[in-house]
Amino acid sequence: MKYSNLYRIIMWKIIMLCAIVGLTVGQKALYDNYKVFRMIPTTKTQLEILHEMENDGAFSFWDSPSIVNKHVDLMVAPHKLPEFYEKMAEIRIPYQMHIDDVQKLIDETTPKTQTRSKSFDFISYHTLDDIYKNLDDLAEQYPDKVQTVVAGKTYEGREIKGVKVSFKADNHGIFIEGGIHAREWISPATTMYILHQLLTSNDTDVRALAESHDWYIFPSFNPDGYVYTHTTNRLWRKTRKPYGLFCKGSDPNRNWGYRWNTGGSSNNPCSETFAGSAPFSCIETKSVSEYIKSISDRCYAYISFHSYSQLLLFPYGHTRDHLENYDDLYAIGKKSITALKQRYGTSYKTGNIAETIYTATGSSMDYVKGTFGTPITYTYELRDTGRYGFLLPPAQIIPTGEETMDSLVAMFKEANARGY
Repeated sequence: MKYSNLYRIIMWKIIMLCAIVGLTVGQKALYDNYKVFRMIPTTKTQLEILHEMENDGAFSFWDSPSIVNKHVDLMVAPHKLPEFYEKMAEIRIPYQMHIDDVQKLIDETTPKTQTRSKSFDFISYHTLDDIYKNLDDLAEQYPDKVQTVVAGKTYEGREIKGVKVSFKADNHGIFIEGGIHAREWISPATTMYILHQLLTSNDTDVRALAESHDWYIFPSFNPDGYVYTHTTNRLWRKTRKPYGLFCKGSDPNRNWGYRWNTGGSSNNPCSETFAGSAPFSCIETKSVSEYIKSISDRCYAYISFHSYSQLLLFPYGHTRDHLENYDDLYAIGKKSITALKQRYGTSYKTGNIAETIYTATGSSMDYVKGTFGTPITYTYELRDTGRYGFLLPPAQIIPTGEETMDSLVAMFKEANARGY
């Protein structure tokens, strides 16, 4: 290793340690004048250089470099802008700015005050406490239909809380997971919107879907991370378990025990795609996987919500080969995204993970599919396609929920028509 590279890594770790110490005493991470750029690498050399930039703490990929001719979204710290411009000119990657000031967008999309009113609205993003209180309130309001479920505890001791919704006995089960990546706030919000629609909608198609299934709904698979995004760092992605002196957290969607760490993840504890020290090294993934196992014989569908990119993905992430019921999942996916587009014109793509975006292993969806053979398994990458990225304005919560609910109705109509 060249001395200059070693020096840079040491300095980066010192900076990271100082940041960790600073944040633990109550300071909030600020992103004033941080910018997000979109670029498209067209050669393997360009792609390799972007991969090298992933190891620099001042460059944060919102949409990681994976394959040539696929766009990449990169957040750049103000002091690194000259280096960024120089590097882009050197390797000749065209780019465009998507977000001029990340902190300004954070301020616009983060609730100024946290309310504890009796009503749970969908015009703002809510804290974990507010979400959990609403789950408890719904169980109290609908005692014959809703019961709260705790699938385990987090590293910091929080409950991983969800609900089971059941209108009659012996229904097939659908499992819905949200918030596994902490900064993707539209995911828990959409999950909660769907829960409320299942309980209150007067639409005949929604009522038919709701009442013909048992629903296992968990708005946040990563409570520690989600709380941290509200209190300390809005753009935190991982869990909060320490790995070594300098780094905290692993990527909980790279930590599951199916094809773990065989591509599309990192061994670097400081990386945002760090797979963990072993399969299920996150207590969150371990405990939730055990709960899923306990009800796996009752569920024929598993739906995971992420953001952003407007994609409807299905297994697998380790291969482009068309395995198991690929043809059915693709056809059901096409029906679903067609229905989703009807209301607001929002366009999605569907396909398996490795083909549609990039290789990614150790995900919850692949684990459920590969371990239990659950036939209907999808991951939504919700709005948008990059204008706001992870900082989707709260005004888009309801439209996102509405169109997603439309797609779920179409998804399960088509799945049932195909004999699932």
